[in-house]
Amino acid sequence: MLDFYFHATPNSMKVAVLLQELELQFAVKPIDIFKGEQHTSAFGAINPNAKVPAIVDGGAVVFDSHAILLYLADKHGTFVPEDRREYATMLSWLMLVATGLSPFSGQAIHFMHYAPEQIPYAINRYRKEVARHYGVLDERLGRVRYLAGDRYTIADMALWGWAASAGYVFGVDGLTAYPNVERFMEEMAARPAVQHALEMKSAHVFKGELDDQARKAMFPQNEKQVA
Repeated sequence: MLDFYFHATPNSMKVAVLLQELELQFAVKPIDIFKGEQHTSAFGAINPNAKVPAIVDGGAVVFDSHAILLYLADKHGTFVPEDRREYATMLSWLMLVATGLSPFSGQAIHFMHYAPEQIPYAINRYRKEVARHYGVLDERLGRVRYLAGDRYTIADMALWGWAASAGYVFGVDGLTAYPNVERFMEEMAARPAVQHALEMKSAHVFKGELDDQARKAMFPQNEKQVA
């Protein structure tokens, strides 16, 4: 039985989709990051970086969502191309999400919704970079069905995880400026694995209020140092 350490975050959700696609048996281990459960010693033994998601698969412990996607896809021999050139294409787009869209989206959402003060430069910087990345992805998906080409891969699951939260960056407009990404998201929404992952998300209730406890849990490095 695989253990899945989970909070309802974009990074956790992309792993949830792969677990559903693989039809694996797994136990959900909720980690309420607003309550600080990611900082417990028990979870620190699994992920010393105190972030979700993480999995324990027998004797293997894997953290970071993209490491988990690669580990599971390689282990089960699916959702990654066998051809090395196609694999390279898939890996390039997966890493674009991992090192570009993911962190810039996270920072944009932080400065727009979580920061204690509005900093126009930071908001503009990160929001514009998110928009630029979606422009690159939209151009790609205007030429191919999936990021790696004709084959559905873990790169698409990674994109879905963050694109599902685009409204937190672009507001009511969502992905309307990126019609090819919208088409992709509509296709993803029809996949049973995506629907099951969303059902799993709905079945777990986490703290939602960003009060002082949550701020300390989410952003401990921002707390003033006591002399």
